[in-house]
Amino acid sequence: MNPIVLIPARMAATRLPGKPLADIEGTPMIVRVLRQAEAAGIGPVAVAAGDQEIVDAVIAAGGRAVLTDPDLPSGSDRILAALKTLDPDGHHDVVINLQGDIPFIAPSVVKATADLLDVHPDCDVSTVMVAQARPDERTNPDIPKVVAAMQPDGRSARALYFTRSVLYGDQPVWLHHGIYGYRRTALERFCAAPPSPLEKLERLEQLRALEMGMQIWVTVIDEAPISVDNPSDLERARAHARTLS
Repeated sequence: MNPIVLIPARMAATRLPGKPLADIEGTPMIVRVLRQAEAAGIGPVAVAAGDQEIVDAVIAAGGRAVLTDPDLPSGSDRILAALKTLDPDGHHDVVINLQGDIPFIAPSVVKATADLLDVHPDCDVSTVMVAQARPDERTNPDIPKVVAAMQPDGRSARALYFTRSVLYGDQPVWLHHGIYGYRRTALERFCAAPPSPLEKLERLEQLRALEMGMQIWVTVIDEAPISVDNPSDLERARAHARTLS
């Protein structure tokens, strides 16, 4: 495999406009994500930016960024556009799509996402999940759940479905976190297809891949990374950063 890590980012956000450049103890959030991805050491890293301000901030920090059409409909479309600019000859056969709002993502999680594609030749898309930590997470529609066929190792599973609904029973559930690894051919097929019925019903992009017959494999992570979606999340990220200094 020859992976590349791409981080889609744009300034427009309903709950926290301009969040890629939100300051976290002196460092823009997108730069913190970039640094974590670089620390994974699995391949080159670049930001797929929807705005020139993001490109400028990344380059000022010594990183690599490419400007993409701000009107692209999703992060997946944004990374494919960046991939075509950065690697038109197709040298990179695996693409890691790392969200730009998880500033403390562990480098080991980035690597584990890539490793699933290496371990499972039938895997088209890889992602991660974490065990439910609180009862309210089970009923929160903002936290997608994974229905998965767990492997004997207890650390990996084949995804059967993703849902925002409350799952039946009283057993702890698996919660999905949106870092994806794509085989390049799978990413190209995925972006060429229209949104699927289940994707539109659940508002979960990964269901398009399942409806297309792709296999999604999931690796277990031990702790949910901080995801910055609103001002209170940003304050939590800043507080966490202070503990690291």
